[in-house]
Amino acid sequence: IRRGIRMSSLLLFFMLGVPLLSPRLTATENGKTEHVEQPVGSHLRVKRGWVWNQFFVPEEMNSTSHHIGRLRSDLDNGNNSFQYKLSGPGAGRLFMIDKKTGDIYAIEKLDREERALYMLRAQVIDTSTGRAVEPESEFVIRVSDINDNEPKFLDEPYEAIVPEMSPEGTFVIQVTASDADDPSSGNNARLLYSLLQGQPYFSIEPTTGVIRISSQMDRELQDEYWVIVQAKDMIGQPGALSGTTSVLVKLSDLNDNKPIFKESLYRLTVPESAPTGTSIGKIMAHDNDIGQNAEMDYSIEEDDSQAFDIITNNETQEGIVVLKKKLDFEYQNHYGIRAKVKNRHIDEHLMKFHAEASTTFIKIQVEDVDEPPVFLLPYYAFDILEENPHGSFVGIVSAIDPDNRKSPIRYSITGSKVFHIDDNGTILTTNTLDREINAWYNLSITATERYNVQQISTVPVYVQILNINDHAPEFSQYYETYVCEDADSGQVIQTISAVDRDESIEDHHFYFNLSVEDTNNSSFVIIDNQDNTAVILTNRTGFSLQEEPVFYVPILIADNGVPSLTSTNTLTIYVCDCDDDGSTESCRNKELMLSMGFRIEVIVAILIFIMIIFGFIFLFLGLKQQRRKTLFPEKGEDFGENIFRYDDEGGGEEDTEAFDIVELRSRTVMRDRKARRSTTAEIRSLYRQSLQVGPDSAIFRKFILEKLDEADNDPYAPPFDSLQTFAFEGTGSLAGSLSSFGSAISDQDENYDYLNDLGPRFKRLACMFGSAMQSNN
Repeated sequence: IRRGIRMSSLLLFFMLGVPLLSPRLTATENGKTEHVEQPVGSHLRVKRGWVWNQFFVPEEMNSTSHHIGRLRSDLDNGNNSFQYKLSGPGAGRLFMIDKKTGDIYAIEKLDREERALYMLRAQVIDTSTGRAVEPESEFVIRVSDINDNEPKFLDEPYEAIVPEMSPEGTFVIQVTASDADDPSSGNNARLLYSLLQGQPYFSIEPTTGVIRISSQMDRELQDEYWVIVQAKDMIGQPGALSGTTSVLVKLSDLNDNKPIFKESLYRLTVPESAPTGTSIGKIMAHDNDIGQNAEMDYSIEEDDSQAFDIITNNETQEGIVVLKKKLDFEYQNHYGIRAKVKNRHIDEHLMKFHAEASTTFIKIQVEDVDEPPVFLLPYYAFDILEENPHGSFVGIVSAIDPDNRKSPIRYSITGSKVFHIDDNGTILTTNTLDREINAWYNLSITATERYNVQQISTVPVYVQILNINDHAPEFSQYYETYVCEDADSGQVIQTISAVDRDESIEDHHFYFNLSVEDTNNSSFVIIDNQDNTAVILTNRTGFSLQEEPVFYVPILIADNGVPSLTSTNTLTIYVCDCDDDGSTESCRNKELMLSMGFRIEVIVAILIFIMIIFGFIFLFLGLKQQRRKTLFPEKGEDFGENIFRYDDEGGGEEDTEAFDIVELRSRTVMRDRKARRSTTAEIRSLYRQSLQVGPDSAIFRKFILEKLDEADNDPYAPPFDSLQTFAFEGTGSLAGSLSSFGSAISDQDENYDYLNDLGPRFKRLACMFGSAMQSNN
């Protein structure tokens, strides 16, 4: 190639190195056409004076050095002065070139799936000059595909859900496999699908991988299916590679099954004492469906007694038989009911599966229970006239045992002392009744079975006390009536009224009149107003406060009862020295002041009496205190300077009976009472005295007798007082006295030589405080 194409030609050798030349190709550059020989399978194009060439090499070639082709410059005259060089991706690692001949070799196994095309550059160098004969030339090495990759399912695992009883042809799922081989190289990547497992319920479209239902399936028989799908490349031809996957097909439930009772007969029992709402037992139906399709409702289909009902437990899908009303064993001891069950949710197109509901029969046996007595009435109401005598009949209550044994009944009244009831249920009075005290009695009668005293019942009984006219009328209040001395005849001085404690069917009506003995000579007259009131009038002119200051007027009052009762009530009338205007207020105020003065005098007298009582009490306490002081006169002498001496230390085992006077008298050693010395000198000789005195001392006995006599003659000494005198301590101790009395006295006046006589236990003290120690000091 001339005019700008420096490498005039490239000879390409393929496969086994045999150069297969294609027909002459033409290329145009600068308006001129050039002819270039191109090997078979290569592509030629003219670009900036370059000829593009392609080499093909099969992938996965196992030979160590596989010949790909040859590059040769038309300037190479064969004198071995030209050298070929190769550069680009894979040069020297995957590809090498023979520097002298230009042959290209693949030195490693190539994988098209890793890289399908390599762009390399070649150059010719003149070894004599070291310069490039021609510019670099680019060429392409393409890796040709072989069927070395099997199909793979990338989206597995597959899972599909379809409704049970779906018709044929229903879409289930589509599976897809991929092949890494070159889809443009023959049939290496063309796949074909088939089922290895799943017939006859499923089928698959060979080219698309769509799985469809080929036969109806019932979930209650089998709810899951495994379908195994195979994909082959090369359209399944011999030598094709294959891959498999599995598809889990689950059948969703349809409500195509009705609930059915497991048992055709249920037997239940219930005690007759069971309250309404009690659960008697459970029944259970089975439904092959699941979830919402298995929810069911129970109901009563036949129950003539209307005594039972069935409710559904939504969690367990059980039917609970409950009691709807009370039962009585004596009235009916067994029942028979029929129950039915049906699904709660049913689609219209599935109604054919639920045309007839499943039923079962339930037999219910009532158990006899010992019931308490039953009164014939829920309550009793009686009435009786007041003032009836003891033992009067009030009424009869009656209770029976509802059980078959008919136990006798015993009656009693709770908390009443006015009535009594006998074993027949007859209520009698035990006291006279007074309606004015109590008009109604609310009783509680208890009935108890004799055969079982635990079975009791109570009933309320109301007793009304009927009225009889046994109370006469009387003044409605206390009247203070005054009449002036100068009162005229016919003057109204008082209006009176009456009351009656009896109860009357009709309104009370009272009649007022003066008593018979006072009618002719009375200074006053009475007029009945016919409205249960009457007025008192003067029957003469003028009254004398000095001659007759008070008048007592007997007034007769009668009621309208049957029989009518009358009473005489005395009206006291005071004569009053009235004011000029005829008012009796001044007399009334005088009476009030007199009454108030009387009250004040009474209060003052009561206070004086109380003060006198308190005075006597204080005097008595003072005398008692003074007498206590005189019984023990020695206690008051030099009280602040009393010294209680404990001359002797404990005597070991001999000292355990310290309060036994016999033990004290067992000592025969006597000691004389010495004159009181100074405290220091006395304390110094305590130890020596303890070895010389004994309980038989006359002074000691005299002291004890004096104290005993004081205790016996003291009337205020409590009986538990006792006098315990500790005159000395026991002398049986080897250690002697350990008393600390006088320890505060100065050592200058003390002589501790006696410590040497106390034995080995006081040896250390004797060394510290003896005469030797003092001389050292």
